[in-house]
Amino acid sequence: MRAALLHACGAPPALGDRAAPVPGDDEILVRVTAASITPLDLLCASGTSYFGEPDTPYVPGVQGVGVREDGTAVWFPTSAGMRPGDGSLAEFAAVRAADTVELPEGADHRLVAALGLSAVAAHLALTWRGELQPGEQVLVLGAGGVVGQAAVQLALLAGARRVVAVARSERAQQRAARAGAAVVVPLEEGAEIAHLAARMRAAADGPVDLVLDPLFGVPAAAALRALRPGGRLVNLGSAAGEIAPLDSATLRSGSLRILGYTNNELTPQLRADTLTLIASHAAAGRLTVDFETVRLHDITTAWHRTDCRIVVVP
Repeated sequence: MRAALLHACGAPPALGDRAAPVPGDDEILVRVTAASITPLDLLCASGTSYFGEPDTPYVPGVQGVGVREDGTAVWFPTSAGMRPGDGSLAEFAAVRAADTVELPEGADHRLVAALGLSAVAAHLALTWRGELQPGEQVLVLGAGGVVGQAAVQLALLAGARRVVAVARSERAQQRAARAGAAVVVPLEEGAEIAHLAARMRAAADGPVDLVLDPLFGVPAAAALRALRPGGRLVNLGSAAGEIAPLDSATLRSGSLRILGYTNNELTPQLRADTLTLIASHAAAGRLTVDFETVRLHDITTAWHRTDCRIVVVP
């Protein structure tokens, strides 16, 4: 079969030939129809993740969408790059049957692949970890990325009365606005914490109850200053920096809560239930994100693109 093969950590994969996978006792064969390139794929393939350096060559792709032998469309995860074995960026994948999630009728395979675990993280960081309540105002950092775009829409679907978005580039700001943000605050390069916090507070219509933060760094420190007393910030990434300059006075005076989130904590059932919800919203036209489709033979040039979510189709 044709597959994306990563021969050396740190280098992009290339199109190659791979023997079709043979499913194990608890596995099924899935014909892949769409698979996204995610930050986790890039991290694992770099050889610098906490999972260790993967054995090469291997087929990357930690999630995908495809069709079972009986014709049922499913989403599936893999452990490619984290444990020995191949992933989703190929014509076929052998996956644990228990991990697959059936998709609703009419679901766009490419859109579900683009959303995938990013949308799962957005939804559960808001609701399960962040305890979003109907009528609350939410501030979404990095709202032009896939997690951020999904978070804006999912917050509103979960009952938020209003979403304020923060995004860096003009294109990212436009994406956040299309997702449904009431107002978008530009994230300027080198912005000071106090200045950025003031802009966030000015954009808010009353108290900010919850911050969804895939950035950390200066944006997170500023967002804490925009929270109401007792407000919550849920962090699920560090795109703006591994360290945030937090001050004790802000935390203590507001009795604020900072919470961490990772998909690795999810039970298979919670992940499956959330994927089902995400796919249902997508099939109904309630949830979407910007993505671009490329063919498998373009994997080398598409691998390091960061301008939008890339979905690979065989």
